[in-house]
Amino acid sequence: MTEVLNPTSSATLDEVLKTVERRREEFSEQKSLPEDVIAEFKKAGIYRSATPKQFGGDALPPAEFLRIVERISAVDASAGWVASFGSAVYLAALPLETQAKLYAEGPDVVFAGGLFPVQKADRFPGGWNVTGEWKFSSGCRGADIIGVGLAGGDDNNGKPLTALLRPDQVQIVENWDVIGLKGTGSNDLRVQGEFVPDEWTFIRGGEPTVDEPLYRYPAIAYAAQVLAAVNLGTGRAALDYATRVGSGRSGITGAPKLADRAYYRIDIAKAEASLLSARAFFYDISEEVFATVTAGDPATDKQKALLRLASTHVAKVGAAAVQSAYTLSGTAAIYDSNPMQRYLRDASVVTQHAFLGDGIYDGAGAVLMDTPPSIPAFI
Repeated sequence: MTEVLNPTSSATLDEVLKTVERRREEFSEQKSLPEDVIAEFKKAGIYRSATPKQFGGDALPPAEFLRIVERISAVDASAGWVASFGSAVYLAALPLETQAKLYAEGPDVVFAGGLFPVQKADRFPGGWNVTGEWKFSSGCRGADIIGVGLAGGDDNNGKPLTALLRPDQVQIVENWDVIGLKGTGSNDLRVQGEFVPDEWTFIRGGEPTVDEPLYRYPAIAYAAQVLAAVNLGTGRAALDYATRVGSGRSGITGAPKLADRAYYRIDIAKAEASLLSARAFFYDISEEVFATVTAGDPATDKQKALLRLASTHVAKVGAAAVQSAYTLSGTAAIYDSNPMQRYLRDASVVTQHAFLGDGIYDGAGAVLMDTPPSIPAFI
């Protein structure tokens, strides 16, 4: 079925996927998604997915948007990662008047952020004088608005402040030289003495000013989910590839084809079971929490912890599925031209994100046992 994300446009997700498949090598070579591809994402409605309905956006239920990220990531993880920032629910913490200005020309606004390390800024009347350098600003070359992290006060519960700037106020430092997710263009940002008014700042994960269900959903947990969904797609792509190869002709030695070998069938089945089980947990808890907040109730601490747990778990299980598929693929997979190389490199980078590290298991376990988590602002 052809899926139309933006009913005001003729663009469809299927068309986006075809573009991504055709140009994914270009993304890696250029170390970013070209502006015309970002424009196609916009036309398809990806960047209005978290825009409030009162400003013309779709405010999609999280599970619906996560499935979009998963599908794009199955074609190219870098494209899925950049598309994932269409989930910028953080912006709903801006004053309503500021959001009206932000979406004045339409709901399709591309946000990129380099939030860490948070920097101290000089306080001026009515705003902040921002100077510093921030890392990992994925998709910054195609952004309409860029956020940088500032040290928050004691009244922010440990959550940093985000200051929004126009792209012409920010210098992009081209230093994205990595093994995987090359096409995300997650370069550093540098700002020198730019004044940001208070109304263009917000507490990351702070209380929203928009009263719609999406903005009652736990924002920090959602930020982890959209990144984890990339490895759902990558794991799916790797297993599908290994299954297709295994069902093919006999090897060059004349040995039975892979599908006729018990170890191959067993390991493929194990990896499928693990990935599908983690995926079910991931989407089940997302839909449960969204139903809770839609009903007007706040998400419980346990639900927030399970969202974080499901995200870390699915990221790691997705990477493990890729590793299994790679190991089964034998020597053919060591060639740079083999798709398994791309899956392996991309999946390994996803698991390195701070939101998806092993410490999340500790934080989730603490909450489940009614113990304060050691991770600041974990829930």
